[in-house]
Amino acid sequence: MAGTCWRMVEAQHVVSTLRLVDTMAEQQRLEQLLDESKPPLPPECRSLHYLLATPFRYGAPYPNGSRFRRAGFTPGVFYASTSVATAVAEVSFRRLLFYAESPATPWPANAAEYTAFSVPFRTSLGLDLDRPPLNLPAGQWRHPTNYSSCQQLADNARVAGATVLRYDSARASGRNVALLTAKVFGSREPKERQAWRLHLGPPGVRAICSWPEQRLEFDRQAFAADPRIASLNWER
Repeated sequence: MAGTCWRMVEAQHVVSTLRLVDTMAEQQRLEQLLDESKPPLPPECRSLHYLLATPFRYGAPYPNGSRFRRAGFTPGVFYASTSVATAVAEVSFRRLLFYAESPATPWPANAAEYTAFSVPFRTSLGLDLDRPPLNLPAGQWRHPTNYSSCQQLADNARVAGATVLRYDSARASGRNVALLTAKVFGSREPKERQAWRLHLGPPGVRAICSWPEQRLEFDRQAFAADPRIASLNWER
């Protein structure tokens, strides 16, 4: 199994610290000190760009369980999508989920900036959850809120030596991948990057990429299959 996957992260890693210093040299030193304070990286991650290595940091408990990772001191998972559009949809869903769980928080006045980046991957043992025989439990891998079956599958996959899980997105049209180890990366750095701005408000989410020019929109019904989004207070 091989391909290229896309992941999105908030583009605040440099701007947020630049406001705290007077010179670029001070900013570089501050970034170094912050990096040294983080949990150590596993050996297979030490030559990787931080965007690739960050999901695999150990030394601190994973605060909440996710689809293929249990809470606690558990091995990292690099979640990504096979297209940038699906990656944007996944991030848009998570941003709306924050506001669904924080009903008193007003919509942001400004758009949030994100970086989408791609990286190749390759494995000799991957699992496609939407092909026989793993597709038999209809919808089991795409349940919007119950991740217990997926987490057990990931545990079993690691024991069997599988390193990549490929599956349909539960949030939008498209496919996702869960990379269970950094060893499957085909590059030490991201291959392509795009700058996106996400606008959240009563109509939904508007996502805009300036280059290459792309526009995506997710209205109030886009993620309504999830009960948390279905009950979101849009007028705040």
